[in-house]
Amino acid sequence: MMVRIIKARDFKIGPGWTVNSAVVKKIRRIISEVMWRGDEAVIEYTKLFDRVELTSLRVRESELKQAARQINPELKKAIRTAVDNLYRFSEKQLAVLKKLNGLRVEIKPGVIASQKLIPITRIGIYVPGGRYPLISSLIMAAVPARVAGVKEIVVCSPPGKDGHLSPAILYVAEKLKIEEVYSMGGAQAVAALACGTQSIKQVDKIVGPGNVYVTAAKKEIFGVVGVDFIAGPTELLIIADAEANPELVAADLIAQAEHDPLARPWLITESFKLAESVRAELAKQLRELPTATIAARSLEEQGLIIIVDGLKKAVELANEIAPEHLILMVKKPARLIGRLRNFGSLFVGELSPEALGDYSSGLNHILPTGRAARYTGGLSVKDFLKFQTVLEVSEKGLEEIGPAAVCLAEAEGLFGHAASVRRRLYKVYPA
Repeated sequence: MMVRIIKARDFKIGPGWTVNSAVVKKIRRIISEVMWRGDEAVIEYTKLFDRVELTSLRVRESELKQAARQINPELKKAIRTAVDNLYRFSEKQLAVLKKLNGLRVEIKPGVIASQKLIPITRIGIYVPGGRYPLISSLIMAAVPARVAGVKEIVVCSPPGKDGHLSPAILYVAEKLKIEEVYSMGGAQAVAALACGTQSIKQVDKIVGPGNVYVTAAKKEIFGVVGVDFIAGPTELLIIADAEANPELVAADLIAQAEHDPLARPWLITESFKLAESVRAELAKQLRELPTATIAARSLEEQGLIIIVDGLKKAVELANEIAPEHLILMVKKPARLIGRLRNFGSLFVGELSPEALGDYSSGLNHILPTGRAARYTGGLSVKDFLKFQTVLEVSEKGLEEIGPAAVCLAEAEGLFGHAASVRRRLYKVYPA
């Protein structure tokens, strides 16, 4: 395994992650089948892709309650820690957002514009199964939804070979009082949530990460329901100076690489010596890693160490890359933080590994990838809330703003719009 070391001038930023046409074609067929045949199609695709025969999609209440007896006390404690910390941070986010609720502005005399904030009614959470059931992804999606006040939360996850979901996922669902849990994954699960089936009521929004088929399905059904964002392979960018600890830099790159062969573990440094030390550490640490096969492939095929002329250039490059996760391992990080604009989450200093953000820090790990951090942030309470505006106009207010509306409507050729306002003006102020 050999991570490439290149100079900044040789680095080219691609257009970002896209779904290929063959996947899109397959996804459209799956969505169409689920739309027309409902549960039957979901069960058939589960048998085809997961090799599991289901008789029912919904997990029984008794299974949810039994889950607590199937996981060890240490894991229960870790789950409680992660849930409590995310609750704490999410509740503070909500407190800030609530200041925008009930906003009321007199635009002109007699023209009152106001705003209210209400939760989405029903959301669906996709929890990846795959190699490892992602317990943390359910926590990251469900806690802010609960804090926002979402009344109906639906969870779906691919069944294991025994036809059942992970007890840990069921334990989290039960702990967060989620009663609707479905044993289904992949594009068919996204389609079922988006369109509804005989046993699943349509949701208003779908959140949560997934593989390429899940992501493509979310992209395809966007507009029918809302989605959080279209996420590609996971990303980590580390900015490190010559004094950074190569052992810790390598450990963080490996932690990201073990997610998936397509994961992007990148390092930017001004020190060629550090780059070589990190590369040696990667080889050493991989020898002891149970997930070394996946991590090594990611590091070899996707990994990069980029050599720059100074930290100023490192910041400029980081802002262009707009990574999902960004770690600063530099002596004086405060000098750089204010200039970093595009990232999902930032981790400052060698005691703040990205893995803490994945699990127990209170941050949300559902974050934008593929340079989407240029225009959006990670999942939070606000993603489960709707801002609604209200207009109240008096006779005086109509006189103030009505003529401008008439003029603009006629300029656009929308004479019905103009007449709608003019009729009110003439009624209130007859010629």
